Amino acid sequence: MRLSPKEFLEAPNKVITLLGMSGVGKTTLASQLPQNKWFHYSADYRIGTKYLNEPILDEIKRHAMREPFLRDLILSDSLYFRSNITVDHLKPISTFLGMVGNRDLGGLSVDEFKRRQRLHRDAEVAAMADVQGFIHKSRGIYGYPHFIVDAGGSVCELTDEETWHDLSEQSLILYLKPDAELERLMLKRAIASPKPLYYDETFLDPNIALFLEKKGLQSADQMVTDEFAQWVFPRLVEHRRPLYERIADTFGYTIDANRVVALNSEQDVKDLIAEVLE
Repeated sequence: MRLSPKEFLEAPNKVITLLGMSGVGKTTLASQLPQNKWFHYSADYRIGTKYLNEPILDEIKRHAMREPFLRDLILSDSLYFRSNITVDHLKPISTFLGMVGNRDLGGLSVDEFKRRQRLHRDAEVAAMADVQGFIHKSRGIYGYPHFIVDAGGSVCELTDEETWHDLSEQSLILYLKPDAELERLMLKRAIASPKPLYYDETFLDPNIALFLEKKGLQSADQMVTDEFAQWVFPRLVEHRRPLYERIADTFGYTIDANRVVALNSEQDVKDLIAEVLE
């Protein structure tokens, strides 16, 4: 979607999509938009509650079945399992994704890790395809005039041009780009507290091989999960940066992520967006 600043500011129904790595300021920007006027569509929430809900619950049940006491209750339909996923609490998704590495340390085999990664990719594709339907529902059912899409950090890995073309027809795509200092801070946080992430297989395979070579390991089953996650994250940032930039250059716009911290109101957000549209 290409709009002039005037067209955006005067539009009665605004739709924006935020792109960027975790920690870049998407949530901060979205928090300035009044919840009674803006429908907040979290792609990660949709993934967890719709498309990965059953696989997540299956994994919980698989672990529970190992405990005889719980096994009897499960087989007698005496227990009900439910993931407590909210927009602000997505831990069931990351726990399901897991980390590749030594299974004695809680890691997953490469095959199982990739299986879950593929489930996540399919779920992310489906969640982004759902955006148009939710735009219509947010207006037709709930009466929201405006709509914001908070896309997951791995959405840049979706290379289907049609997906991005369709999304750009429905919304303004805004990439929050960190400068070198903010990127260093994001790296520091991620390395200090590594968490499960999605990796495209074309990125994952060569980096596992390189990590094994550097550490003198024979197989991924010998990897310490946190060590690989910490080592690979800076490489993931380098890998994703041009993907985000290509999407923004082709289908959307780029916002300096450092500008987000100064936003204090909905009007500030609208003025900043109008500025990048000039």
